[in-house]
Amino acid sequence: MKNTLQILKDSFGFNSFKGKQEEIINRLTQEQKHSLVLMPTGGGKSLCYQVPALFFDGGTIVISPLIALMQDQVDVLKKKNIPAEFINSTVKPNQRKERLQSFVDGKTKLLYVTPERFRKPDFVEQLKTADISLLAVDEAHCISEWGHDFRPDYSRIAEFRELMGNPLTVALTATATPEVQNDIIAKLGLTKDDIKIFHQGIQRPNLRLEAADVYDEQETLKTIYHVLDNYPGSGIIYFSLIKKLEYYSQVIGDKGYKHSIYHGKLDAQRRKHIQRDFLSGKQNLILATNAFGMGIDKPDIRFVIHSEVPSSIESYYQEIGRAGRDGKDSLCMLVYNQKDLYTQMEFIKWANPDAEYYYRVFDILKSDLEKVNSMGVDYLREQISFKDRNDFRVETVLAMLDRYGVTEGEVENKNLKIVTSLPQELEDDKRIADKLMNDNKKLLSVVNYFKSENCRRVFISDYFGFPGEKPCGNCDVCTLNESLDSIKETFE
Repeated sequence: MKNTLQILKDSFGFNSFKGKQEEIINRLTQEQKHSLVLMPTGGGKSLCYQVPALFFDGGTIVISPLIALMQDQVDVLKKKNIPAEFINSTVKPNQRKERLQSFVDGKTKLLYVTPERFRKPDFVEQLKTADISLLAVDEAHCISEWGHDFRPDYSRIAEFRELMGNPLTVALTATATPEVQNDIIAKLGLTKDDIKIFHQGIQRPNLRLEAADVYDEQETLKTIYHVLDNYPGSGIIYFSLIKKLEYYSQVIGDKGYKHSIYHGKLDAQRRKHIQRDFLSGKQNLILATNAFGMGIDKPDIRFVIHSEVPSSIESYYQEIGRAGRDGKDSLCMLVYNQKDLYTQMEFIKWANPDAEYYYRVFDILKSDLEKVNSMGVDYLREQISFKDRNDFRVETVLAMLDRYGVTEGEVENKNLKIVTSLPQELEDDKRIADKLMNDNKKLLSVVNYFKSENCRRVFISDYFGFPGEKPCGNCDVCTLNESLDSIKETFE
């Protein structure tokens, strides 16, 4: 009989499990019962399915939303001589065929796929012939349209499970409110009686949570310089706007702080080079949009600064989780400027076009697809938005059409094509209005987090449905409250 602790030692080089890993793994391997794992970023979620994958005789399918993330994970597993592969749109057809056959033959133990892969009939038919012991759904919050990164194909997980013979399932995420947790369970085709929820709260006591109230650019820079001067080592400064990132890069560079910048408009090779330099320690400071972070498993990040108000507690919590994975003290600084709220409100508005807008874009694609492919997104924006370059609803619509399988290909590659009609979800004004309201509520929660007079860690725990957390003693609010209590005792 295989021993999971021995697998952990032999294959992954760890002498013991941490947190609730052993309990989760035993539920899967010994009881063979479904689980939902809510574990902070850097808490070791991947081992919760990778160890069982090597324990079971059959294969493990891992559904993951991000191509870069699955590539990184497979690279790490291969270095440990663990037979793992991934299949996504970056893999050539003949390689996809070989990798899938290797999994069906039992030679590959873990196969990482995007949920969109299940649109392919050939893939599904061949997968049905495989011996699948475990299904792992990574970044499971993507299942819920009320989560912060909804992927429509994730909502078909119950259908995928049925195609695979309803295998033992574990869903994993760092960020899920009680509402999202319920949605995940339902979309898996399970009930609360079928599945056990494991959560570790936000047990990262080495992360110091602080927030600074600023009024202008000079105060923002003053806060950033204070962190850079007092927290030596690696760090990330997050920005919402590329334009603002590039401006601050110039100012900070002129002050002598060496750094790199990272955002979605850089070409893929450049992004990979910057990421590699940061992971290797050649570059210690990165100014980035939220495009940077997934797959960044660097243990010694000493600080994460949010120089602009983030859009949700979910994204904020995920990003600060990249700090201090080695267990040493690290700072998570939120720079709060009231003006940033207007930027985020604009983002939210552009990210939630109404049904008429979806219809108008789709209509232009149907009638002028050749022009759109030859002249690009700007042509489409001119037809819709009267050349307003700050309006990125067009990009939102194109992304959602792709996510819902309405289109294939990309405008940038001049190969966009329509494969089906608009789904009912994108024509439902009430649903879209509810989504807009939900996104605004998430932003309001960030405001409430900043203004909270109680422990910041307790606020986050309550937000994610983990009540009863004790004040951490390691955030600016706790420090202030302790000082006030000390002053009171002096005068009593």
